[in-house]
Amino acid sequence: MKLIRFGERGKERPGLILHDGTRVDISGFTTDYDEDFFANDGLLRLEDWLKHNVAPEVALTVRLGSPISRPSKIVCIGLNFRDHARESKMEIPDEPVIFFKATTSLTGPNDDLIIPRNGQKVDWEVELAVVIGKKCSYVDPGDALAYVAGYALHNDYSERAFQFERGGQWVKGKSADTFAPLGPFLATCNEIPDTSRLGMWLKVNGAFRQRSSTREMIFDVPFLVSYVSQFMTLLPGDIISTGTPAGVALGMRLRNT
Repeated sequence: MKLIRFGERGKERPGLILHDGTRVDISGFTTDYDEDFFANDGLLRLEDWLKHNVAPEVALTVRLGSPISRPSKIVCIGLNFRDHARESKMEIPDEPVIFFKATTSLTGPNDDLIIPRNGQKVDWEVELAVVIGKKCSYVDPGDALAYVAGYALHNDYSERAFQFERGGQWVKGKSADTFAPLGPFLATCNEIPDTSRLGMWLKVNGAFRQRSSTREMIFDVPFLVSYVSQFMTLLPGDIISTGTPAGVALGMRLRNT
């Protein structure tokens, strides 16, 4: 299934994209895609509901929001692609680098980016986001995918001056409003059974800036879910953003120095 949320900002309703591309409203089944939905077998119950109900169609012109209602946390992984490490002139990390984005940074996939006050060096980062489906802690890598609800595209915007030149932790450069466009949909695990060879690309003003693959990942999805769960409880609806490949503006500047 491909889960969407649609409508005005702050008034989004849950929906689906069907196999033929039609968008439908499933608010007759659930009020939102949130922690409660995933924790109570929402995906399985939704599949059954669809067999017996006809969901009303949603126009393609209607705005799409983030496919997930505000999660308890957005956990991000830094420097997780070999090609990005090379362009950044950084060594491959021995363990994943973890930081957070504020959940208030979530926005729809096509919404305008708002440059924060005093922002100077806004940068882009295409990433594969993992959405947790079941509460988990201390999960083994071999069992990790059983706790995943699905995947979404995430553009991990950064304000590099805030991130690197203002002291403290990276979260300051990652958490401005609109800095986490997510979507256009959440693809459930049956839609993407293998995350090890997914193509990744990003355009800026029509020009390709990032073109890579999850084959460049240093730490794969099962390892990351397991690793993060050693340090914190992951709740249904939580997001793990798995890092970005080469082609970010920061890397372009470093290559030219």
